[in-house]
Amino acid sequence: MSVTAIVGGNWGDEGKGKMTDFLAGRADIVVRYQGGRNAGHTIINDYGKFVLHLLPSGVFRAGVVNVLGPGVAVDIAFLLGELAELASRGVPAPKLLVSERAQVLLPVHVLLDQYEEERLGATGFGSTQTGIAPFYADKCMKVGIQICDLYDPTELANKLRRNLEAKQVILRAMYGRPPIDVENLAVELGRLAIQVESYVADTTSFLQRENKRGAHILLEGQLGALRDPDNGIYPFSTSSSPLAGYASVGAGIPPHQIGRIVAVVKAYSSCVGTGPFVTELQEPAASELRKRGGSDGEFGATTGRPRRMGWFDAVATRYGCALQGATELTLSLLDVLGYLDEIPICTGYEIDGKITEQFPVTRLLSKAKPIYERMPGWKCDISDARRFSDLPESTRAYVARIEELIGIPVGWISVGPARDAVIRFQKVTNLAKGEG
Repeated sequence: MSVTAIVGGNWGDEGKGKMTDFLAGRADIVVRYQGGRNAGHTIINDYGKFVLHLLPSGVFRAGVVNVLGPGVAVDIAFLLGELAELASRGVPAPKLLVSERAQVLLPVHVLLDQYEEERLGATGFGSTQTGIAPFYADKCMKVGIQICDLYDPTELANKLRRNLEAKQVILRAMYGRPPIDVENLAVELGRLAIQVESYVADTTSFLQRENKRGAHILLEGQLGALRDPDNGIYPFSTSSSPLAGYASVGAGIPPHQIGRIVAVVKAYSSCVGTGPFVTELQEPAASELRKRGGSDGEFGATTGRPRRMGWFDAVATRYGCALQGATELTLSLLDVLGYLDEIPICTGYEIDGKITEQFPVTRLLSKAKPIYERMPGWKCDISDARRFSDLPESTRAYVARIEELIGIPVGWISVGPARDAVIRFQKVTNLAKGEG
């Protein structure tokens, strides 16, 4: 199969952007299939350090076609801004296609998101306040604006009035805010439509045609399995499905064509926003891990909020990777743990005095206490390693133990922020024991 999905096995922020950029060096097409600008993918390359929010992570690879599929929430002004930033930093203009069936994230979506989070206060869901929940609500209510609608002014005006009819009442009665000027919004969308028109295409037909031709296609997910609204930590979830199973829907590719699913998981745990997080560390251990994690520490790529930090959670990760249907794992940020004398791994939960290795529903997850086993650390820098045999014995043992607990082979190991700081690996357990 020539279609690969790259997805998150945890809460998001696992390092999917780096792996998509890395694997895009061998790909023809990279597709974003869900979400919007509510999460960021950090990439470091010869042009510098970038945080992409809406653009696919193949935009730095010459010759790669980057696609925003019909399942994406397209904030057109933001998309144009991202393209302008790439140009200003010397990145050649990427090949980009935007699905004519994708829907437009409107300014009112952002306002409603912000007002609702403000109203909820301390009981809020930790929204990024980028309009994602109101956007997907409109899609389900069948009042969303597709990109193709932008090029029929009469139809656009009619759909905008229908879209805003209930929102005007909510803005005034619930939030005490002024109404939206429909005519001004239509004019603004018409202006944006002209600027984005050269990218708009029938991406579904394009992808199906290229798939039949044998093109190598990467499907890039946003956030992670535990943020799925149906199977994750609802209601502390996102508003679209980040699962590989949704990739065929959000991209427009038959599901049986996805032959490889790479689940990216961190060598420890992190989480942005509210909700249960079983292995969460307290201070000062949390700050110590946070400042060492990632290229500039563990802070939300979209919000800038400090991420909640924890040890590797095998219970949550095994569940998340099973949801994804992962055929292999990428273990990211392994180098970050090099400061520790010993490294805890959560292998089970205690809930109401009972031990379980199953990931429970949110109500019970809030009661869970982690059960740890501890492994020796390696106390050295491993960022120059490019082969599994270059890693210290205790590092190899840690990777092997994770593979054993999750039950899925580790195919890649990221040992640093650099683009090439990646080890290709298979049959971890055997090699960790000195075999193979």
